[in-house]
Amino acid sequence: MSQLRKILEKFSSGEISIEEAENLLRTNCIYEIGDLVKFDIRRELRAGVPEVIFASGKRPQDLVKIVSTIISQKNYVLITRAGEEQISLLKKHIPNNCELEIFEKSETIRIKHKEEFFTKTGGRIGIITAGTSDIPVAEEAKIIAESMGCEVFTSYDVGIAGLHRVFPPLGKMIEAEVDSLVVVAGMEGTLPSIVASLVNVPVIGVPTSTGYGFGGKGIGALTTMLQSCVAGLCVVNIDNGFGAGATAALIANRVAEYRAKLEN
Repeated sequence: MSQLRKILEKFSSGEISIEEAENLLRTNCIYEIGDLVKFDIRRELRAGVPEVIFASGKRPQDLVKIVSTIISQKNYVLITRAGEEQISLLKKHIPNNCELEIFEKSETIRIKHKEEFFTKTGGRIGIITAGTSDIPVAEEAKIIAESMGCEVFTSYDVGIAGLHRVFPPLGKMIEAEVDSLVVVAGMEGTLPSIVASLVNVPVIGVPTSTGYGFGGKGIGALTTMLQSCVAGLCVVNIDNGFGAGATAALIANRVAEYRAKLEN
């Protein structure tokens, strides 16, 4: 008998209260797949962020085993940084009741049951990139945020090499009353500080590994963002689109929750 069923039976028989059952369901969350992985099957229930498979470094056959097991327990699964060989093998082993969505720009995959849809929370997020090379990381953030129920507004290639480009899309995001912003930049990584100085919502800066020479591979961008004197800017690690998207969505979803309470 599964732990989930034991908890439900205890609640049904009156042994535990609904509050106790809820707490147990939130903490009883590890699903072991052989000796490969301990998957946090109910991270979304407990923390509001879906558990995501990081594909890089995993053997294609192991990734297929992990995904096949998880999709039998959940309605969908997200996979980041997937390579061509991994994607090719996943295509061959996708269950008949599921569909596979490939987001090539970000090397992200979403496999979901055909009847699954993502309920809109009312959260609103803006995502901006300094350059075209930063788009893959931004797209990863977008997919995560959308999977968490947020509406996402994007504008790409509006960095400080032509700073006037950022004002029209940023103005539209402000008019749309976004709850948080993700700003992705490589090279010297100045754009997040500029954006954060212009808005009154939290800004998540994402340094990317775009760059070369001294301070290349994202080090220069990360250093600039961390040294920013602008309040309201927080920074994730280099190329961490997932972390930025999840953080922005958590903020937006909390705001949306209270906004809905005020409207009612």
